[in-house]
Amino acid sequence: MTTPTFETLGLAEPLLRALQAEGYTTPTPIQAQAIPLLLDNNDLLGIAQTGTGKTAAFALPLLQHLSANKRKTQPRSARALILAPTRELAIQIGDGIKAYGRHLNLRHTIILGGVKQHTQVRAMARGVDILIATPGRLLDLVNQGHVRLDQVRHLVLDEADRMLDMGFIRDVRKIVQAVPAERQTLLFSATMPREVAHLANEILQNAERIEITPKTVAVERIDQGVIFVPGRQKRALLAEMLEDPEMKRVIVFTRTKHGANRVAEQLEKQGVNADAIHGNKSQNARQKALDNFRRGRARVLVATDIAARGIDVDDVTHVINFELPNEPESYVHRIGRTARAGAAGTAISFCDGSERGYLKSIERLIKRPLDVIGTVAANDDGDDVTEDRAPRRGRPNGNRNGQKKGHRGNQGNNWSNSGDKNGAKKHGDGPRKGAKNGFKKGPKNDRGGNGSGGNGQKNNRRRRNRRPEGRKVA
Repeated sequence: MTTPTFETLGLAEPLLRALQAEGYTTPTPIQAQAIPLLLDNNDLLGIAQTGTGKTAAFALPLLQHLSANKRKTQPRSARALILAPTRELAIQIGDGIKAYGRHLNLRHTIILGGVKQHTQVRAMARGVDILIATPGRLLDLVNQGHVRLDQVRHLVLDEADRMLDMGFIRDVRKIVQAVPAERQTLLFSATMPREVAHLANEILQNAERIEITPKTVAVERIDQGVIFVPGRQKRALLAEMLEDPEMKRVIVFTRTKHGANRVAEQLEKQGVNADAIHGNKSQNARQKALDNFRRGRARVLVATDIAARGIDVDDVTHVINFELPNEPESYVHRIGRTARAGAAGTAISFCDGSERGYLKSIERLIKRPLDVIGTVAANDDGDDVTEDRAPRRGRPNGNRNGQKKGHRGNQGNNWSNSGDKNGAKKHGDGPRKGAKNGFKKGPKNDRGGNGSGGNGQKNNRRRRNRRPEGRKVA
């Protein structure tokens, strides 16, 4: 059987020139199967592991269709709409459209939240050929009358499992209803849970299905392991592991935004260049953190699952799940940030006592147990709690008896088989912060007075500016 090439797939010469400039020589399996079907105007459900080239699989046929059927764009309208679940993925898709369509006279723009809408409104005024958008901001502009969807002839949902999950289904349905029924619809994703497959069938019409993902969904080139460690000792373990020079470019995943900030700040204090990225950051701050990571200015990127969907950063050597995800599918997306484009990679998961159920769900999904790399013993007080549990306000620094906690030395952690620790390395980060100076929490709207511990306005202002440590956020 002959190996397909981009030429034999039927792509036009301007696209072939762009692919050559990008260094693309051989189509990936998802590209080889999807491109001919899409050039024939079929609807498609494409399932492939992350890092296999899904963006090019739908972008190349889309560009060819729009270039071959040129018509004037209508004001505030788009001929093709690509939906993405995150701002970062939308920007990445936009970069791909720009690179592949460099020799075509087609206009595209990106609509996403986290930035002012003025520039996006102005870009849509004349109309565009391709609109890449996140659902929330797109619906805002549609409701304001700045965007019309009645001219869309090609609809693409990338990371379809996330787009069709319960958190996005309402927005997706509204957008689909606003798009003409006569269209080509494509859904691409790394996973497609059974419970959302029937929702995809509502959107697609007589669709072809391509499934590149094997039954064991985790990428085979990734060495996957787990370390059992009490929650309060995870940061010390992470700092120790990062002393390994082989960990050149690392993504650390947490479940919460606050947890990401806390881990990144701790690493910075220990001399590790780290940035955090999550939904509470502005778009400019998120983009700056990604750029620093791509350019090597930051060795570690600490992220929530927002960065697990489709972000393609070269040469990520390690993924560390500081906290296991509560959705097993998210594990697949997380570890897919390493071992991209044929490279190898390592994924290490920290698991405390409260996360054993998450671990079992992950192992059921990937149909194999994770290799146990090691076990870290609990410290003397037997604590085994999650990292993001909040200290009670009004308690002096330290434990329940008001005693300060110092270094947790002489534990002899055995997270790896290299070398004998002999308890020589001390772990921990000094006293655990509680309410500053033991001040009691005053009334909610108090600007000074009872319960403020003195210096009323000043101390209350300080507390308001410091985010509560136990705040539960996604």
